[in-house]
Amino acid sequence: MGLLIPGFDYRRVPVADGVSLNVAVAGSGSPVVLLHGFPQTHLMWRHVAADLAADHTVICPDLRGYGASDKPAAGTGTGTDATADAEGAAYAKRTMAADIVALARALGHDRFALAGHDRGALVAFRAGLDHPAAITHLACLDVLPTLDMWDVMRGTTAAVGFHLFLMAQPPGLPERMIAACPDDFFGHFLDLWAGDPGAIPAEVRTAYLDACRAAVRSIVADYRASAGVDVDHDRADRDAGRRLTMPVTVLQQDWGAALGYDAAAVWRAWADDLEHRTVGYGHFMAEEAPADIAEHLRELLAR
Repeated sequence: MGLLIPGFDYRRVPVADGVSLNVAVAGSGSPVVLLHGFPQTHLMWRHVAADLAADHTVICPDLRGYGASDKPAAGTGTGTDATADAEGAAYAKRTMAADIVALARALGHDRFALAGHDRGALVAFRAGLDHPAAITHLACLDVLPTLDMWDVMRGTTAAVGFHLFLMAQPPGLPERMIAACPDDFFGHFLDLWAGDPGAIPAEVRTAYLDACRAAVRSIVADYRASAGVDVDHDRADRDAGRRLTMPVTVLQQDWGAALGYDAAAVWRAWADDLEHRTVGYGHFMAEEAPADIAEHLRELLAR
């Protein structure tokens, strides 16, 4: 199975037809689910998870399509409407959010706090909108909602997100290009986005690259969904005035200064009870400043 979070029990939990998630669980008390980002696995939470497990039940899955979780073919997922099915619902954030709610229920938790980083934050955001009765508290780390992300990615500053445009292309070319040099591609982001490269030790970096190398197709499908069906779902929610009703904490680098928008204002349009904080860490903040991130999450849980 590769690297594990010390002190955590590992299991595979079925969450949908033909889809089981690899999940690490430890601790006792009110449940907290932690969702990883790209190009990582659940291991990115290893420090924060161990901290929170002192007084919470901590659940760290690999998202579908990542790590040791199942990687269904795009278009064969559990879409909830005809449009989603037609556009490849296997990696719609709506489908991935339903995975997480099913996972928590399978472990005995109808209500739980949810924190996500990067791609995991998009899944967490969707879970908060689609399953408000299940999510008690929500944290999103270093991301914008999908619809807003595309709104601000324009002009030459959009070059920072070249991978978003590459993986949005129709099936075939992106997968072949990335599979031709996967360690270079995924390693590029581990190098570029790290404020403290030492926060990701060699054995963890190797584990991330090994996992990504085996998941090129599903990772591209995840990103492709964010240029299609995920945008449709966000836009429908915005038009309907749907908002996040639970306490929400957002931690972000100062993207607004770089890309010319007000990040806090973007999030206020979605959340009634929002704590938005600009932080000085690199993108991989749960690994670069785990004690701070754990403290931010504890403050959220106390609200």
